[in-house]
Amino acid sequence: MRATAMLRWALAAAALAALLFAPPTAAFYLPGVAPTDFGKGDDLMVKVNKLTSIKTQLPYTYYSLPFCKPNTIVDSAENLGEVLRGDRIENSPYAFQMREPKMCQIVCKLTVTEKEAKELKEKIEDEYRVNMVLDNLPLVVPVTRQDKNTIAYQGGYHVGVKGQYAGSKEEKHFIHNHLSFLVKFHKDDESELSRIVGFEVKPFSIKHQFEGKWNEANTRLSTCDPHDNKFVINSETPQEVEVGKDIIFTYDVHFEESEIKWASRWDTYLLMSDDQIHWFSIVNSLMIVLFLSGMVAMIMMRTLYRDISRYNQLETQEEAQEETGWKLVHGDVFRPPVNSDLLCVYVGTGVQFFGMLLVTMIFAVLGFLSPSNRGGLMTAMLLVWVLMGLLAGYSSSRLYKMFKGSEWKQITLRTAFLFPGIAFVIFFILNALIWGEKSSGAVPFTTMFALVLLWFGISVPLVFVGSYLGFKKPAVEPPVKTNKIPRQVPEQAWYMNPLFTILIGGILPFGAVFIELFFILTSIWLHQFYYIFGFLFLVFVILIITCAEITVVLCYFQLCSEDYNWWWRSYLTSGSSALYLFLYAGFYFFTKLQISKLVSGILYFGYMLLASFSFFVLTGMIGFCACFWFTRLIYSSVKID
Repeated sequence: MRATAMLRWALAAAALAALLFAPPTAAFYLPGVAPTDFGKGDDLMVKVNKLTSIKTQLPYTYYSLPFCKPNTIVDSAENLGEVLRGDRIENSPYAFQMREPKMCQIVCKLTVTEKEAKELKEKIEDEYRVNMVLDNLPLVVPVTRQDKNTIAYQGGYHVGVKGQYAGSKEEKHFIHNHLSFLVKFHKDDESELSRIVGFEVKPFSIKHQFEGKWNEANTRLSTCDPHDNKFVINSETPQEVEVGKDIIFTYDVHFEESEIKWASRWDTYLLMSDDQIHWFSIVNSLMIVLFLSGMVAMIMMRTLYRDISRYNQLETQEEAQEETGWKLVHGDVFRPPVNSDLLCVYVGTGVQFFGMLLVTMIFAVLGFLSPSNRGGLMTAMLLVWVLMGLLAGYSSSRLYKMFKGSEWKQITLRTAFLFPGIAFVIFFILNALIWGEKSSGAVPFTTMFALVLLWFGISVPLVFVGSYLGFKKPAVEPPVKTNKIPRQVPEQAWYMNPLFTILIGGILPFGAVFIELFFILTSIWLHQFYYIFGFLFLVFVILIITCAEITVVLCYFQLCSEDYNWWWRSYLTSGSSALYLFLYAGFYFFTKLQISKLVSGILYFGYMLLASFSFFVLTGMIGFCACFWFTRLIYSSVKID
């Protein structure tokens, strides 16, 4: 009763803490729940987000460059996931009124200093993009595909471009200072109210001219004047970035009625790339893995059934003594391994990862974690990870007690601090590098403090509660007794070498996910939306099956070779797929990315090292649990004299 009460108290405290730490904007989002209606002439709030580049992977705030500023800069409330992603959403000087087009609107005139010119040229060189938001829709640039007559959409517009004047070989930097916005809306015929369903822009670079003295309110531009039917339709006279020169920022805004309904407005953003290859690859991978799984299952069932039948038919002592194979090591197969404490910690952490991914993926598949909720996925993963500390403590202490351990508090501390500690150190070092680059991607001290508070205030106590409950349970008894004296392991064939079997074992699990991994890496490092959570969940199930089956097969071969040291090898067999993941990440870096900065390269490999380590913990736990179940099953199925 006391244990049950303690569990209820811990869960209630964890839920309350999660609600306290999550700001209001961190709530789950169901697509189609909260549309905003606008009447004609209603103000539209255009907000600016971070500057991003696939070349540097270092985001910067919009106002870090010499752009026009409003009278007062107001930060929008950001959830934990947005802060960790480097999002910095602020108000802008662009003023729209619903369904009221504007032409050649002057925003401001700026004189570029030497420092500002240098920063602009660096950002143009690194192909930085400006991101904006209107009614929670990100700004996109329509681009006609070369291979097809279809329109693709790219997130945000480039700060500027590099080019040359006619007859000159010297390369210059030109800024996009005129923006032609297009707001698409879906109108309700009955109420005359409208909902925004699209936000596009075409950027231009133009060297604006004007006559007389500059007056922002009354000056008429000779290069863009709707009264004289002069509009910006190209960049034939571009605005060069020069020290001491003026840059005049202008914009147009057009409104277009659309048949797209509000509930479907994100389809444009989510269908940015060609999906045919994606779908074909997923189905192809699924069919291959299912075929292999069927073969493995058939072989295992037939072989094991024959073995167990044969062993149970042995009646004489002479026959038993002559027998070889996995039954012969029954007195040693459940002997605790070397570094059993560390194995318990890794298994507990793996269970924590498994629980986090399963819960998060279910919510994502059901539509609770839409891409329209910026940072929602990362926020959910962090909170679920913290709450899953209960499972980590429970599973590690249960295994620890089976190994006849008595210091449950020590194993609890190691479970609570080993993986999170390693992850926090790597994250802190990478964050220091980002901070040194003065990027908005650097996590502020207050957010870092909140993460530590989640770790020490919720996760660690829950790990202790789980360990307490697990250690109070009766120990898991092995189906056979363990001999006092360890049996000598005979010399193994070359193909049963531990290193060889471990490396072979990781190929199949990696093969099950590497196609989907390509799209996940593309969404992270090339700033695209990832949204096919249904297929991701399917791949996750395939990963579980392949990890379990390949580990069981290799474990069976190992026991047949009279090698009973299966504990760590079962964990490492499926866990070795993380090595292939990291190698693939290196291949992706050199073939798909254009990163040239040292800091950006360190960030990439640092985060991918952390991801690979997490993948190792997850897949290793799956393989270990499958092998543990398998060995208990087969040794409880035969008669041991």
